[in-house]
Amino acid sequence: MTLTGAHVLVTGAGRDTGRKLAFAFAARGAHVLATARTQAAAEETVAQIEASGGTATPAVLDLADPGSIERLAVDRLDVLVNSGARYLAGSPSPADVVDTIAGGVTGTVLLTERLLPLLRASNRPDIVNLISAAGEVGHHRSDAHPAFYAAKHAQAGYAEILSERLRPDGIRVISLFPPDFVQDGPRVAGSDLTADSVVECVMFAVNQPRDCFIRAFYFEQPAPRR
Repeated sequence: MTLTGAHVLVTGAGRDTGRKLAFAFAARGAHVLATARTQAAAEETVAQIEASGGTATPAVLDLADPGSIERLAVDRLDVLVNSGARYLAGSPSPADVVDTIAGGVTGTVLLTERLLPLLRASNRPDIVNLISAAGEVGHHRSDAHPAFYAAKHAQAGYAEILSERLRPDGIRVISLFPPDFVQDGPRVAGSDLTADSVVECVMFAVNQPRDCFIRAFYFEQPAPRR
């Protein structure tokens, strides 16, 4: 299937994996609404997409702020990519904990619910959730703060019930549970998982025929360091 003409919204598109996802969709012909917490970051992503021959629009979106979600202007949507999430480690402040959970959980839910009418109007609707292995039951191998684990478990629960309830409407809900990964690397056996490999999994899933509902990608965990 082609993505030419599809309208895709990517959260967290101002840097790292979110930016790579925006590039990948644009490279395959989609028009991308690239959202980020700052206008400058969103515009930088769009400038790079346009320099490569793609089309995109920048927008400010702070998932931790319900008002920002309400102000976001979207009039057409085929694919929603929930990739914006704050990683949390170390000894965060209470404000950091609130921000991580508000953005990763409340913001993701509010944004998805707000955009569901547009997805129902699409003939190829997909919701992609870049969760984390930290959202898997029994996973203990990330160095992330427990609040990050809590946020990802909540995202996973929301995605699971959403997939069940939206399938009769033809809306696919695709979730990815990668372990902690790096942005760039050699992409060979024994190396850390890279963002590029995660992005290719997303591209594979959204390009499947509409009778193919891939609910989740689970990744083999990296071998313990010796």
